[in-house]
Amino acid sequence: MEYSEIMVRYGELSTKGKNKKDFIKQLGQNVRKALSEFDGLEVKAQHDRLHVTLNGADSSAVMERLRGVFGIENFSPSVKVDKDLDSIKEAAVAMVKEVFEPGMTFKINTRRQDKEFKYDTYQMNNIMGDTILDNVPGISVQMKHPDIELRVEVRMNGVYLSGKTIQGAGGLPVGTGGKAVMMLSGGIDSPVASYYAMRRGVKIDMVHFFSPPYTSEQALAKAKELTAKLAGYSGGIQFIQVPFTKIQETIKEKVPEGYLMTVQRRLMLRLTVAVAEMRHAKGIFNGESLGQVASQTLDSMQAINDVTTMPILRPLLSLDKTEIIKVAEDIDTYDLSILPYEDCCTIFTPPSPKTRPDLEKTRKYEGYIDVEGLMKEALDGIVISEIRPGDNYLNQNEDVFAELL
Repeated sequence: MEYSEIMVRYGELSTKGKNKKDFIKQLGQNVRKALSEFDGLEVKAQHDRLHVTLNGADSSAVMERLRGVFGIENFSPSVKVDKDLDSIKEAAVAMVKEVFEPGMTFKINTRRQDKEFKYDTYQMNNIMGDTILDNVPGISVQMKHPDIELRVEVRMNGVYLSGKTIQGAGGLPVGTGGKAVMMLSGGIDSPVASYYAMRRGVKIDMVHFFSPPYTSEQALAKAKELTAKLAGYSGGIQFIQVPFTKIQETIKEKVPEGYLMTVQRRLMLRLTVAVAEMRHAKGIFNGESLGQVASQTLDSMQAINDVTTMPILRPLLSLDKTEIIKVAEDIDTYDLSILPYEDCCTIFTPPSPKTRPDLEKTRKYEGYIDVEGLMKEALDGIVISEIRPGDNYLNQNEDVFAELL
């Protein structure tokens, strides 16, 4: 069936009281950004609903993109017909037949914006119910939890019918929860943490540490591809590439082996804080899960967090690896994350890193390197790019990546 528009219903943001209009405005902006590749679309974010007028655009592709926009509870593809009873009946029967299977139940749900329309809500429910019963053999009425709920909206400019409801991503519109930066590696955890951050309305910039020649161009492409996957939830993400080679080489040369990882993570955090301040962000997200690796014990976190007072948020803190992998599979980042390209967190890893590093020793060993000079050089070399949904960074090597997957 060729749909005329998609009617979007709000979720949690509908409870926001006086701030509701700001949340709706942000959602409207995010939807427009997410659908910017489609020509001719019209997006109207109103008090109770958001309407996407298709104007001939591919409804399936538009709905697939809408499924990933945070702040949407659910949505329904709709068909617009004239305010003529025969036209309404014909469209309603066709819509129900398209999804009907033997034994299914239905109900009619009429809403009437146009109070001058000839039939009131009760009359329309009865007329349309009788029409469906007469023209769809085997169907029956059920008012609570029917298989098919046919919505009939009588608006000023026509009648809109919809027969199915598609679940949205829920959460809050990205941009309503402030701005933060995400420490994005190429692994499984940080993309999942990014997903949870955006689901609470946080606009994130990605900070990725790149250490050529120890990390490859493919590793960088993988991180960008992961960002493109996540950009579908917000319409676009800034990717900040931070050169880290010289810092890692210096730490490797001057810091005792057991503290390599701790001092390296402190420098990563220092740089991320500097980027956050440059970007006017209020916090830092990462993919740490308590006890998963040596750098994610409470002792290690204390020794690493010592370099800043900026809030560090860990959405995955209490999740185990199995739970994290399940979410990664659900959001379609898992297959990318397991591609065998090492990120800078895995190179120069000592065989026995300290799981309970001493804070005073950590500070002492960090003093062996020129922190300010190394940071300035790294910050002067950052590269920032805008990554949008659907951008492809691995396509040049499709056959190789297909074999790896």
